[in-house]
Amino acid sequence: MEMCPVLRDFLTYHETILGHSKKTVDEYYLDLRRFFRYLKRARRLVPADTPFDEIPISDVDLTLLGSVTITDVYEFVNFLSRDCGVGAAGRSRKIATLRSFYKYLTAKTHQLAENPIQNLDSPRLRKSLPRYLSLEESIRLLEAVDEPNQARDYCILTIFLNCGLRISELAGLNKTDVRGDQLRVVGKGNKERMVYLNDACLAALQDWLEVRDRSAGADPYALFLTRSRKRMTTAGIHYMVKNRFLKAGLDSTLYSSHKLRHTAATLMLENGVDVRTLQEVLGHEHLNTTQIYTHVNNESLRSAAKANPLAKVKKKKKT
Repeated sequence: MEMCPVLRDFLTYHETILGHSKKTVDEYYLDLRRFFRYLKRARRLVPADTPFDEIPISDVDLTLLGSVTITDVYEFVNFLSRDCGVGAAGRSRKIATLRSFYKYLTAKTHQLAENPIQNLDSPRLRKSLPRYLSLEESIRLLEAVDEPNQARDYCILTIFLNCGLRISELAGLNKTDVRGDQLRVVGKGNKERMVYLNDACLAALQDWLEVRDRSAGADPYALFLTRSRKRMTTAGIHYMVKNRFLKAGLDSTLYSSHKLRHTAATLMLENGVDVRTLQEVLGHEHLNTTQIYTHVNNESLRSAAKANPLAKVKKKKKT
């Protein structure tokens, strides 16, 4: 990656000190690279005919960064919208990157005395309610699971619907992450949390592990395997979920594995789980954009797992 020293230090800080994932750090790099290139063109620091993607950023220094104004950033946001077709959500993310970058330069490392974009506003985002399955649709989805891979797919869907895991979290699960009635989950930024497993999850896991352990030559670590006995990828899980929606007669264009996470959250909230408890179950860092979640005790987490109405839904045994 081409970058100036101050940018390299910023990215290193986020990856090593804050523990952000490589994907997040790469997004910061791309956002700031685009801003630096825009700034150099706007300040006429490169020939006018230089292609935007070829504008170098290795010479960007604190003098240039300290001269930035809120007006510069608003014009950059306008450039993103008008010339690059970046939507409101994308523009908001880039503003968040700039806020983080300038906070690092001022409050963290004191390389700049004042934060020139401290009062920067974000684009207003249109809020929409997350789409989720009803309790009846959730049961229908589970009851429609058949061969092939019945035990595996039923287990995956049960964990999605009861525990609200992200698809990346589920794909990353290892056998050793199952610890009695708890599941060790590695979330965003490599943050670990323990999720309690209710009766439905434990029964589904037991059925799947009996099948899984008969797979010769299987990946010794991965909890969920493909038919070739390798770890299931997020793409593979997503494809499976879409097919299971179709078999259950549900519109697969409206729902996805992430909608199962919304479903778990909604069902728990509707059945009396405290919002702050749910936040820890789902692994959210913030309750909303301003409030940091409140830690709750383990008994509340265990109660949250059992409060999901799907906790008692188990695979029907063949007679």
